[in-house]
Amino acid sequence: MHYNKLGRTGLEVSSQCLGAMMFGAFGNTDHDDCVSVIHRALDAGINFIDTADMYSAGESEEIVGKAIAGRRDELVIATKCFNQMGPGRNQRGGTRSWILRAVEDSLRRLGTDHIDLFQVHRHDWDTDLDETLGALSDLVHQGKVRYLGSSSFPADWIAEAQWTAEKRSRERFVCEQPQYSIFARSTEETVLPACRRHGMGVIPWSPLAGGWLTGKYRRNEPAPEQSRYGGAGAFRGGRTIETDPNAPARFDAVERLSAIADAAGISLTHLSLAFVDEHPAVTSTIIGPKTMTQLDDLLGGADVVLDADTLDAIDRVVKPGRDMAGISHITGNPSLLPVSRRTRR
Repeated sequence: MHYNKLGRTGLEVSSQCLGAMMFGAFGNTDHDDCVSVIHRALDAGINFIDTADMYSAGESEEIVGKAIAGRRDELVIATKCFNQMGPGRNQRGGTRSWILRAVEDSLRRLGTDHIDLFQVHRHDWDTDLDETLGALSDLVHQGKVRYLGSSSFPADWIAEAQWTAEKRSRERFVCEQPQYSIFARSTEETVLPACRRHGMGVIPWSPLAGGWLTGKYRRNEPAPEQSRYGGAGAFRGGRTIETDPNAPARFDAVERLSAIADAAGISLTHLSLAFVDEHPAVTSTIIGPKTMTQLDDLLGGADVVLDADTLDAIDRVVKPGRDMAGISHITGNPSLLPVSRRTRR
């Protein structure tokens, strides 16, 4: 494990960040086992944990809170808000009303008096960025939050947030959490350069493309029962490997990438993690294990470095700045709706 500064801050975080999305009802429902996984990660040198209020409806934060008790001061704890957390119309988003409530809920679930990195989980098309940054800045001034970040923001929103912070004297986002993997490379074209220009840290999510880049999905074989495509395929809205029109191209890519990994003497998982870590904009790569076995495998890739020939070979499978078919970057741009494009009233 090595450590990097988080953007222009002096905060040092481990090169792997433990993602807690799979702890709770969404993944591993055994709280004691989840706590053991977290402790193993901390003992291996990880000092950075990322969760969110929406992960298993707050259960993930509660599990993290149990695990960090007695070790809080040595850790950098990150969480997020934005997504719907209740039946109320205003129990979501980037509004001042919701952010101030969401942070109190997260503090309670995490069992801490401050959050090191509080992130806006998505950009809110319906709320002025100044309102969002104003509420977040107040939380920093109150000592409830130490640093601010964004997640899955497009490059133009990243730049606008920096401009707003400067012009309105708000606290700035110090990092961005984008989707980035060998399969999801469009981030390289605008998002990662924008982060570098503004001195922001980058903590990518889904470096293994939902498990595709572990090699667990194989052509003409059923998906593992407990995987995202396994069973009824609930995670994908009922879609299975057999019904996914993008699966054949992905199988082709995985087979070519597996050969590259074999030639480099490493596993496909480690190749994929090292690829993300290699980008100069990346600060810490989020790993999201569900079990101890998965964690141990992921930790084994922490110090893998790829040579130029290996990186060039990966580029021939998925071109720089391009995504594999089926990769979805959540934007929800209302400007593309017919009502926005065609109504003049």
